[in-house]
Amino acid sequence: MKIAMVGSGYVGLVSGACFADFGHDVVCIDKDPSKIERLNAGIMPIYEPGLAELVAGNVKAGRLSFTTDLAAGIDGAGAIFIAVGTPSRRGDGHADLSFVYAVAQEVGENLRHPAVIVTKSTVPVGTGDEVERIIAETHPGVQFAVASNPEFLREGAAIGDFKRPDRIVIGTEDAWAKGVMNEVYRPLFLNRSPILFTARRSSELIKYAANAFLATKITFINEMADLCEKVGANVQDVARGIGMDNRIGAKFLHAGPGYGGSCFPKDTLALLKTAEDYDSPTRIVEAVVKVNESRKRAMGRKVVEALGGAVEARGKRVALLGLTFKPNTDDMRDAPSIAIAQTLIDAGAHVAAYDPEGMALAAPLMPGVAMVGSAYEAAADADVVVIVTEWDAFRALDFARLTALVKAPVLIDLRNIYDPDEVRAKGFEYASIGRG
Repeated sequence: MKIAMVGSGYVGLVSGACFADFGHDVVCIDKDPSKIERLNAGIMPIYEPGLAELVAGNVKAGRLSFTTDLAAGIDGAGAIFIAVGTPSRRGDGHADLSFVYAVAQEVGENLRHPAVIVTKSTVPVGTGDEVERIIAETHPGVQFAVASNPEFLREGAAIGDFKRPDRIVIGTEDAWAKGVMNEVYRPLFLNRSPILFTARRSSELIKYAANAFLATKITFINEMADLCEKVGANVQDVARGIGMDNRIGAKFLHAGPGYGGSCFPKDTLALLKTAEDYDSPTRIVEAVVKVNESRKRAMGRKVVEALGGAVEARGKRVALLGLTFKPNTDDMRDAPSIAIAQTLIDAGAHVAAYDPEGMALAAPLMPGVAMVGSAYEAAADADVVVIVTEWDAFRALDFARLTALVKAPVLIDLRNIYDPDEVRAKGFEYASIGRG
């Protein structure tokens, strides 16, 4: 089947490359000529492990191509995916659907063959209804259906998630559209990947509900970590103890500096706005958003306290190791490091930072932070070293080398990747999250 993927960002590019790898003929479409030019030259716009190789292999096989011409790209496509961004709208926090609706308008103007238009973008409940209305009014007379097919890709593991999904959610009650979507995902039948067909509005809500629930788990264990520090308990033991309960599960129970990234912050906010619009407040999600935002600055204050307090912190040097919101990505959207760095700068500290992939995107977001070439360069003359993101490169630091570089042997581990006794045995003062 020919598939058109409108939008060549994170979701569109990963999805398009994986569909091509399944054997489909995929055209990725984007308005940005420079992005398409770079993709045609084999240059990825994002960092995702394995993506460059996957794209190159399918381009070479003739199953994957890139264009700015939407009319040509959707011509003959049985499924047209909308995979453009839906960022939080300035001023009110609602999802900005202008890109989605612009694509619907252009698809409607150029649709010449029967096709299922699939919203892959994360969109609020009822968006599919509006997409359907726009296309019907723009180009009536051609058979089409609008379906919802939310993505559940983890940055850093997106290819594996796409090819071995926990579930595939498809929102449509149209029999013809179900047949087309079954054909799209037929290659995954061999893996027995469960496909859940729902009403379109249910599918749209599933994505937001899933992300809000995961954000809640993260925020809950972070609050338990704070309590553990007060009472002398170990949050890692607490997490293991509750995670062994099958009703709870062990995933997303790792204490840290708060969640960030492209999904949880904007999706929890969009869910709140949807709930407000329908006069059905979601108080738990509301609390999660507030607690997570305050936690990021609190982590910065934790470092300030390690420097001796607000007065003593002025003029001291802090080494931040890791800037992206999680490892194996270059995504800096709502990363906790941004608020942490700003808190330190506000306290008068000098901040040097290193991240294996994220510094190019981090630099304009952190104008007062010195971006350096390695963890050890960041640690030079530092009064405290702070692990913010759990990149593998930071899991086996050479403490003898660090000792020779730092001004003061102090390590604050905001991801709990080290054993406290082992670090202290190497001569470092050590602080972590929720471990007494």
